Amino acid sequence: MTIHTDHASTAADSAADPCAARERLWDAVREGDEYAASEAVFAALDAGTEPEAVLLDVIAPVQRKVGTEWAADRITVAQEHAATAINDRIIAALAHRVRGAARPGAGAGRVTVACVDGEWHALPARLLAEVLSLRGWQVDFLGAQVPVPHLIAHLHRTGPCAVALSSSIPTRLPTAHAAITACQAAGTPVLAGGAAFGPDGRYARLLGADAWAPDARAAADRLGGEAPLLPGPRSAHHPVDDLPHLADQEYTMISRTAPRLVGETMAGLEERFPAMREYTERQRQHTAEDIAHIVDFLSTALYVDDEELFTGFITWTAQILTARKVPAHSLRPALDLLAGRLKDFPRATRLLEQAHRALGACTAPAPAPTSDTTGHGKPE
Repeated sequence: MTIHTDHASTAADSAADPCAARERLWDAVREGDEYAASEAVFAALDAGTEPEAVLLDVIAPVQRKVGTEWAADRITVAQEHAATAINDRIIAALAHRVRGAARPGAGAGRVTVACVDGEWHALPARLLAEVLSLRGWQVDFLGAQVPVPHLIAHLHRTGPCAVALSSSIPTRLPTAHAAITACQAAGTPVLAGGAAFGPDGRYARLLGADAWAPDARAAADRLGGEAPLLPGPRSAHHPVDDLPHLADQEYTMISRTAPRLVGETMAGLEERFPAMREYTERQRQHTAEDIAHIVDFLSTALYVDDEELFTGFITWTAQILTARKVPAHSLRPALDLLAGRLKDFPRATRLLEQAHRALGACTAPAPAPTSDTTGHGKPE
């Protein structure tokens, strides 16, 4: 009997250990086993782990690992999607199970949680919404890709204390800026969060957000703190007031002509590397997508006037390609062709030169692409 009791106690301690719970959940989502994933989460709850800790110390780290493993090419896109879907359903199941456990928050009221238009990574915002609910807030979670007019209409109808605006993709920063400005014009302060705003929140500050938080726990603490989140004076405020460099029109002209730039770069690659003419439709599509991403990040870096955003994307892409056993120097021809087409744009030219140098630090000279590659050397 004593042995049985000790065994039960050990099992309970293991279930309550966030590290052990994370391992169980990771093993389950990696295999696509939703039932095992649910068991791992509910076992942690039953062992006494607080619901907020399960959300932020178990589920959130596992979701970050999903992204890391995809980037390292250790799981497929399909596995990443399946794991994310499982985590999303588990969050919903956990929320329904512990709904009565919500505690009154300090000054809790009504808050809107939404993703920037074009942002489809909704899980970080979903985690924040559930944490705020647990802390006693009335939460309107609007989900992914919320158009600015619909967001503002919701604010006028519900009158929340604040908007928590989430974005993981840096190329959504111009849209985030419009959303921040519109929310503030409607009299609602904005708390920004998500990887798009930079690890130190630099882009949240640049775009005029009223506050920034690095994660859901910090965001909930900020909203529930003693100092209320209040909007500053916003009379006659326009985005260009925050970003005077936009007056040079480089961002506007490049973002508006992005499809043409992609097409011209594709044509230039075919002229430079005749083997590309033998690409399959799938290979051509991947190549065009790669170039479009480069142009999108270039224009966003012009919007915020930050070379690190663009060079960081290029080096990150190089790491992704390397993990997939694709030569990262295959990015160089696209950068060269874009530089030639944008030679009359000083800031864009400078960004492309910086990206070339950053790429050169981690790559060797590029051979011509061959017909057995997809996009920038991506294997089939």
